[in-house]
Amino acid sequence: MPQVVEVLVEGGKATPGPPLGPAIGPLGLNVKQVVDEINKATKEFEGMQVPVKIIVEDPKKKTFRIEVGIPPTSQLIKKELGIPKGSSEAGHTPVGNLTMEQVVKIAKMKIDQMLSPTLKAAAKEVIGTALSMGVTVEGKDPREVQREIDEGLYDEIFEKAEE
Repeated sequence: MPQVVEVLVEGGKATPGPPLGPAIGPLGLNVKQVVDEINKATKEFEGMQVPVKIIVEDPKKKTFRIEVGIPPTSQLIKKELGIPKGSSEAGHTPVGNLTMEQVVKIAKMKIDQMLSPTLKAAAKEVIGTALSMGVTVEGKDPREVQREIDEGLYDEIFEKAEE
C-alpha cells in the first residue's frame, strides 16, 4: 500500500527544510527531486499556500507521484485582488472588491472540493468567504449579493460560465 505524505507549501517555493524534508526524508526518497517536482507543479500558485500530496508508490524503487490540490478559497480571493491579507475588521473596513466574474472563476476552480451541487451554490460559498475576509462583491455587502443570486440577478453570468 502506498504511503502518503500531505503538506502545505508555498506555491513554487518548496524547500528541503520543514515541513517537507523531515516528512519525506525517512521514506528514502531523494528530497531534492521531490522538492523540484513540487515546485514545478505549484509554480502557477506562487505566493499561495497549496496543499500537496506526495504518494510513495514503491519505496524500494523510490518512485513517487505528486498530487497538487487547489489553494484555500481565501488564498484565491487574495491572489485575485492582489491583497496581502483579509480585513482585520471584516464588515467595517473592506480590503477589496470582487466582481461576479471573479467569484465565478474562483468557484469553478474550487467546485470539485466543495459540497455545493451547482456553480451558483459554489459561488455563494466563495462569497461567504469574501464576507469573512472583509471583501465586498460588486461593490456591495456579500450577503446582499447572495440574495441577488437567489433572485436570479446574475443568471446570465452563470449560464455563460457553464458553457
